[in-house]
Amino acid sequence: MATRLAQDGYLDAGYNTVHIDDCWMTKSRDKVTVEMVPDPERFPDGIQALADDIHSKGIRIGLYTDIGTHTCAGYAGSQGYETIDANAYAKWGIDYLKVDGCYANESVYESGYPKLGRALQQSGREITYSCSWPAYLGNDESTKPFDRMIDAGCNLWRNWHDIENNWKSVSEIINYFGKFSQVLSTVAGPGHWNDMDMIMAGNDHTSTDGKPVLTLEQAKIQLSIWSIMASPLIISNDLRTVPQDYRAILLNKDMISVNQDPLGQAGKRVGKRKEDGLEIWARALSENKMAVVLYNPNSVGVIDVAIDLLLLSDVILGLSIWENTAMLQVKDVWTGQYMVLDGRAALHKEIAQTSCSFLIVNAVTSTDSFQEEII
Repeated sequence: MATRLAQDGYLDAGYNTVHIDDCWMTKSRDKVTVEMVPDPERFPDGIQALADDIHSKGIRIGLYTDIGTHTCAGYAGSQGYETIDANAYAKWGIDYLKVDGCYANESVYESGYPKLGRALQQSGREITYSCSWPAYLGNDESTKPFDRMIDAGCNLWRNWHDIENNWKSVSEIINYFGKFSQVLSTVAGPGHWNDMDMIMAGNDHTSTDGKPVLTLEQAKIQLSIWSIMASPLIISNDLRTVPQDYRAILLNKDMISVNQDPLGQAGKRVGKRKEDGLEIWARALSENKMAVVLYNPNSVGVIDVAIDLLLLSDVILGLSIWENTAMLQVKDVWTGQYMVLDGRAALHKEIAQTSCSFLIVNAVTSTDSFQEEII
């Protein structure tokens, strides 16, 4: 996978880490060092040799552990061994650590995640710390202790249920995050992000016909909403079997630029219409730009949309920041097309069933600054 990541354009686009999840270790620790032991059949040369090989390609390596006594699959966990494990990961050259929450309780989360966070910070190596702490605290994001997670050194956290490779799972996660997006947008920022879970675009696992399970439009919706929410883009698929059209959307530069925008301000769902279910998601971007997603979650029926972008900008960017704007430049992320819009006029769109429109909006003062692709 590391080779394909480098050769197929993913690394150049910013996908810079190969992650190894549960089951990489044995079920018992080394009797002498008390360190975790890599499975000798899967990793006969050990994790450090694998990390060296991956690093030689300019790629980072991510590893998995659990804050409890065992991992979710029953392998050795980190409870009581936080410092030993942190030092081992640093010695092996690990760059990213996902820490699950099985075989533990709230008391263990409150003590274990901060303890492991301190151990990682003191290990001598910069390791991105992914905590699953909030995913084990129920279905109300407004009650979860995100301030303590930030204090514990968590750079990102899994909030809710594990994603599955089907549209039902993806759409449920979108709906859940939309419900709590007002709260979640306030706790995310540079160095501490909400993680909506993995990207399923191009994943053919469990497919009955060898094709990706999510349709191309469903995959676009996931990437669009994840980008508005500033959720990490962690691909879950076999890069060797990803069709070209799915690879194209995964590598879409505009989508990635929104997701990785340097302002670091997460977006939110700002509206859900009762009459037809249309959802409006938006995010403030650097340079006083704005990203907007118009999402039709219905399985049948086209939705006609007329949206006042200036009014929306007051909500997302701040009151009247575009007050004297004569024109807006609107770029469609997925088609690459531009349009020029009178700042006082509504944007009209038709959104087909189970699809979305993903837009980048910018206030401009002269047509001289427009792109050649204006339509």
